[in-house]
Order: sequence, then structure tokens, then C-alpha cells
Amino acid sequence: MALIRSALFALVLLLITPVFAAVALLVTPLAPQTRYRIIGGWTSIAMWFIRHLLGIRHRVIGTEHLPDRPAVALCKHQSAWETIALQRILPPICFVLKRELLRLPFFGWGLARMPMIAIDRAAGKDALAQVVEQGRERLAEGFWVVVFPEGTRVAPGTTRRYKPGGAWLASHTGAPVVPIAHNAGEFWRRNAFVKTPGEIVVSIGPVIEGEGLTTEEINRRAEQWIEAEMRRLFPHHYPAEAA
Repeated sequence: MALIRSALFALVLLLITPVFAAVALLVTPLAPQTRYRIIGGWTSIAMWFIRHLLGIRHRVIGTEHLPDRPAVALCKHQSAWETIALQRILPPICFVLKRELLRLPFFGWGLARMPMIAIDRAAGKDALAQVVEQGRERLAEGFWVVVFPEGTRVAPGTTRRYKPGGAWLASHTGAPVVPIAHNAGEFWRRNAFVKTPGEIVVSIGPVIEGEGLTTEEINRRAEQWIEAEMRRLFPHHYPAEAA
């Protein structure tokens, strides 16, 4: 049954993505916030089918921690689910992503019309400059900036080194930092075609004020909170540590 539902979900995305890519081209002259709302219709449709077709629900805790001004969200990255769902959980957002994604047919073309931060990962330190330059613009436009500090999707129960891009942006702009933990990888695994039903818990942590802190300190505090929260909420993924 999960295989059939996953196949139908893939078909839904195959049908709606070219339509919204065309819509994205048509609304290019509009203001960024307006483009975000219109193109974001793709996300609303996808989330409906994620819940009602795939059977993947989600519950959010810690919304009282959300600041009333644009922030940098540092989020655990386990699947494609959070790249979709965060657009409905948080205020208007943009992602720091690889420039190559914008070249993907249909999906990338639509993505290019959204207020994203596209960087050249091969640029080394210049990539951090790109994040700050574009990130400052997005924050000024009222968008939150979402960064996956581990740089790639990781399996539940594992951790990769936290890279400094998001913390660097916060320390250079004074934007607050919001850490986010979740267990999406339990039901929507990395590169897995078949998704399984279940409830994803998304936990939003207390704000880390970026102003006056170094990049290293912001990164350390965010990693400390996220990894501790992962172990608190999902101890079954860390059996060796509980022994």
C-alpha cells in the first residue's frame, strides 16, 4: 500500500510541477512576497497530498519561540519533507541552496523565481560572502533564511559536522537564530521512493541572538540545542548512547 501511495504522490508532483513552473514565469515581474505566495500554491497542494495520500502528519512544538522579525533558521536535514513543510510552518522563507538546482527542468525553473539564496559551493570562502550578500537582501525583504548546517541529508540517529554558513550570516547581520529539530527521516527517508505513514514532530527552539556573538559560538549553541533535542524527543534513534 505504501508503494502505491508513493507512486500516486510522485504522479501528482509530476502533474502539478510543470503547471506551477509556467505560473512562476508569468509572475516574474511581481514583488518577491507576491511571487512567494502565488508559487507557494505548489507547496499547499503537495502538503495536502502528503497528509491525505501518504498519511504523513506533523505536529509542531515551540512556536512560542518564533521571533516577530526575520530570522535565520538552522534546521536538521533528513529528507525532502522539511524543504516543503517549513514553507507552511514558518513565516515566508528562502533557502540557501546549490546553484545547480536552478537548472533542473520545471522544478528548478520555478525555484529560480522564488526568493532563494543560490550559491556556488565550489567558491570556498567566496560562498560565505554570497550567503551574507544575498541573505542580507532577503532578510530586508522580510524573508526568513533557512539553512541546513549539516550540508546534506542525514539518516535518523546520525550527525554530520555543522558548517558555519547560517551562523556566519547571523553574526554578520545581527539576525536572530532559530534552531529546529525533527524526525522526518523516519517516514521519508533520504532518496527513498517509498514513504511510510506516521507523525513527524517538529521542535522549534529558543532564539539565539546573533548580535554580539561569534560565528563559532552561534554554531555551537545551535548544534548543542538541536542534537540534545533530537536525543530528548527521539531516544530510539540513539540506543548506543542510552545504554
